[in-house]
Amino acid sequence: MEPLGNCLAKQGRSQILSPFEEKLIQSPEDLEKLKKDGNLMFDQVPMVEIDGMKLAQTRAILNYIATKYDLYGKDMKERALIDMYSEGILDLTEMIIQLVICPPDQREAKTALAKDRTKNRYLPAFEKVLKSHGQDYLVGNRLTRVDIHLLELLLYVEEFDASLLTPFPLLKAFKSRISSLPNVKKFLQPGSQRKPAMDAKQIEEARKVFKF
Repeated sequence: MEPLGNCLAKQGRSQILSPFEEKLIQSPEDLEKLKKDGNLMFDQVPMVEIDGMKLAQTRAILNYIATKYDLYGKDMKERALIDMYSEGILDLTEMIIQLVICPPDQREAKTALAKDRTKNRYLPAFEKVLKSHGQDYLVGNRLTRVDIHLLELLLYVEEFDASLLTPFPLLKAFKSRISSLPNVKKFLQPGSQRKPAMDAKQIEEARKVFKF
């Protein structure tokens, strides 16, 4: 699935649309060429070219885009909350995504653990945040990068097991609200640059390229 983080640059405070061009790595040769040309600082992707820079490392990329488009809080305290919430979101997101590539003999146990963490640790925490301040967004009552990250997580959870969202009415309302923002809605529509979940063939091709 194409990360919703890619639409951060599209959802600025003034609804400015910032198109981006995506280049996918199709073969080991594509990756080697990027390395040999000196385009990948740590010989790994993702890499984003923006404002004359070639940025590596996902968090650095997201922080730059969020700062550029005023989606990273108004002060240090808000940024600390955004970072804290984002790290928790990333923990669960990785747990769910890893199910796609984990060995078959481990899948049942890891699926059970992911469901347990989803319904008993992570979603209750974010439901509590929304309940504590009664606002539309997680931090500062305005859209920030962490709202996009949480929406992405909720979409992953919905695809994983939609029943996991049932006990969390505030998160369900949040998902609907953020999904309805004009540029987010556009990104989620069929035919956009958002990619569907990888199938078995695509996973095997990725294994050959990235050797995981």
